[in-house]
Amino acid sequence: MKTRSLFLALVIAGSRLGAQAPAPPASTPVVATHAGPCEEYPPGDIVTPHITDSHCLEYPGIPKFWEPHEYPLPRWTPIHVGGIEIDLSPTRHVVMLALAALLCCVVLVSAARSHVRHTSSAGRPKGGFANGIEAMVLYIRQEVAIPNLGPHGEKYVPFILTLFWFILFANVLGLIPYGSTATGNISVTATLAIITFFMVEIAGIRANGFGYLNTIFYWNKELPIGVREFMFVLMTPVEIIGKFSKPFALAIRLFANMTAGHIVVLGMISLIFAFKNIFIVPAPLFMATAIMVLELFVSLLQAFIFALLASVFIGTIRAHH
Repeated sequence: MKTRSLFLALVIAGSRLGAQAPAPPASTPVVATHAGPCEEYPPGDIVTPHITDSHCLEYPGIPKFWEPHEYPLPRWTPIHVGGIEIDLSPTRHVVMLALAALLCCVVLVSAARSHVRHTSSAGRPKGGFANGIEAMVLYIRQEVAIPNLGPHGEKYVPFILTLFWFILFANVLGLIPYGSTATGNISVTATLAIITFFMVEIAGIRANGFGYLNTIFYWNKELPIGVREFMFVLMTPVEIIGKFSKPFALAIRLFANMTAGHIVVLGMISLIFAFKNIFIVPAPLFMATAIMVLELFVSLLQAFIFALLASVFIGTIRAHH
């Protein structure tokens, strides 16, 4: 998702709209002018390029930084597994995911080392950077993870913290110029949800042992025998559907929220070129700016919600009895 600042989006959208040439006569054959690995979009379409993946990275021009240039990523030969062809070529979202993981390591490890160094030398941590990171980590650990994970759930805190920071960095990368929001890709959010699903089920198996089967097959021993069989037939499908609806909800919620904000911003900007009137510029620009500010909050909120729900799901299955 190519999310840029409002200024860059306005300039690029204007250049695309202004570059539209008149349609050729019916007798003139239309010849493709681009045969490279980068994707082609209809002239004037400023929404689709921002919300889809691509085999190209964008970078600013020099000295005209507002003119984007495309750098094609390497294309690898697809591999074949049985009759299925799998393309493992890197895309823009893959690069953003790797960058988010790298930022997680650099920021958190640097903060931890700074915290240890200052604590050992001065007896207390100092510095706004380390203290800020520590405050966020402690809040997620003490107020979100541990209360919801249940007794002896500290072993799952690193997983919850990893989810939070990784999703946060991936979300924020889409708000910088020439960045891209990898969490606006349903494949990315689905993978995060599947990883969370397996972590939830493994936590249930470790906590309940053989009793884990009660999370799949509803068997309430407190009910009379006749009602027990009826509820078993009625509620077992509900329990199974509930297991898969949780990761589905995680994936769709993150994907939809990160995509919707960008579409609204681009829709506001598009009003300027749709009406072709300079006098309406202040209104769409003000609304788009407000949405961009809201997107900063949404990036943090969605990372928080994903981590919160993951800890709730793990705590619920661990205390299923």
